[in-house]
Amino acid sequence: MVDLRSDTVTRPTAGMREAMATAEVGDDVYGEDPTVNALEAEVAALFGHEAALFAPSGSMANQIALQLVVPPANELLCDADAHVVTYEIGAAAAYGGISSRTWPAVGADLDPDVVAAMIRPDGYFAVPTRAIAVEQTHNRGGGGVIPLDTLRQLRRVADDAGVALHCDGARIWHAHVADGVPLAEYGALFDTLSVCLSKGLGAPVGSLVVGSAEKIERARWIRKRMGGGMRQAGILAAAGRYALAQHIDRLAEDHARAARLAEAIAPFGVLASPVRTNVVPLDLTKAPQDAHALAAAARAEGVLVSVLGPRTARLVTHMDVDDAGIDRAVTTLTGILRA
Repeated sequence: MVDLRSDTVTRPTAGMREAMATAEVGDDVYGEDPTVNALEAEVAALFGHEAALFAPSGSMANQIALQLVVPPANELLCDADAHVVTYEIGAAAAYGGISSRTWPAVGADLDPDVVAAMIRPDGYFAVPTRAIAVEQTHNRGGGGVIPLDTLRQLRRVADDAGVALHCDGARIWHAHVADGVPLAEYGALFDTLSVCLSKGLGAPVGSLVVGSAEKIERARWIRKRMGGGMRQAGILAAAGRYALAQHIDRLAEDHARAARLAEAIAPFGVLASPVRTNVVPLDLTKAPQDAHALAAAARAEGVLVSVLGPRTARLVTHMDVDDAGIDRAVTTLTGILRA
């Protein structure tokens, strides 16, 4: 099978497995796992922040971060397709008591002036805005990269309004490789970030919350409350450290393969947006097949495609799909779309 459903389906490499097998471990709930501690310090330094916290999932990392910047019964602003309100099963409301309001889904092409106009101050019995969240890269926005200048404008909006700015940076590594923006430059713009080790980087599990030392101390309590306290987690953290050392630069290969897929599919009129990173979004509104039919036909030929809606599908390149796999996917998908 050529599995293009997600970059979360990757399996650890031999080198990563060796790093996991030989990891020095301790009890992380007591703060005594040296490999976890090293990973947290390394990621915090990469983004120019004081501290970081290892969490078992990206959703938990996001929700911890949101609770750090939005008190219960206060408001978070984000876009209508944001992961935090689309794929986290209402966690912001369920766990944090957070009210969410969204601007229309535009992927990475957000307008800071639109966001600024939505911010609600204290008073008049309105729910006050406490934070803005953005996604870098944007999953449902086709892996789009929010331009650095847009993020700087958004930072000024947040500062002028006295609200926090959070980055769901699950695939921020892809933005870093695509645009050449240093991770620390991204980090300087946000009060909190969540960054994922299992999307594109090839680790089997794990994300981190990044922020100030004070925020991360609070985050440890929130993580424990949410059931995220882990014991000898150094085995997992070792995979993350290996991924950071070995797998960031190679993301450019995934981008090139995604571009090949996009170039092959574009003549059929189903490419939803330009491809910048490792996500190839498909809009099948005008295609003879709907998303489920396309996925079923592709699966029969050994290619797996993600279905996001009745007429929406997605292809994601990653380290477990090589050039031969892309060739096979191109032949299969173009054959189906041509039928």
